[in-house]
Amino acid sequence: MKKYSILLITIGTISLTACDSGPDSPRGFSLPQGDAADGQQVLIKHQCLACHTMEGLDAEGLAPELQLRVRLGGEASKVTTYAELVTSIINPSHKIAKGYELDSITESGMSKMRNYNDIMTVTELVDLVTYLQPHYKVKPYEYTPYGRYY
Repeated sequence: MKKYSILLITIGTISLTACDSGPDSPRGFSLPQGDAADGQQVLIKHQCLACHTMEGLDAEGLAPELQLRVRLGGEASKVTTYAELVTSIINPSHKIAKGYELDSITESGMSKMRNYNDIMTVTELVDLVTYLQPHYKVKPYEYTPYGRYY
């Protein structure tokens, strides 16, 4: 039993330390604080609403570039993190939004979203993510009441 406990502790320690070591680790990565008001202007400047929708914003005057615009914000079953939003902008093919797979990907399986890495400044990216983050809400888990089993 003692050997088993030592083995579990050793495996746990190795697992925890292996997650954030090495040159590709996200450890130590941090972006500066953004400005949400400026972030809304970035959304408009880069015409994000040509492919996206967002509650409270109108895409008037922008021709849709997709049959089904991808929704930004709203309720989700889990927290949408700052890192996920940054990744979605700088590497949109990393994860395709559910329900939009058929309309928002190319024949090769890549996202149709333009690459903004050489167009958008880091400040604009940070401001945009700061603006978007509060628009995502976690949908409370809906408990299904079951009767007692006998």
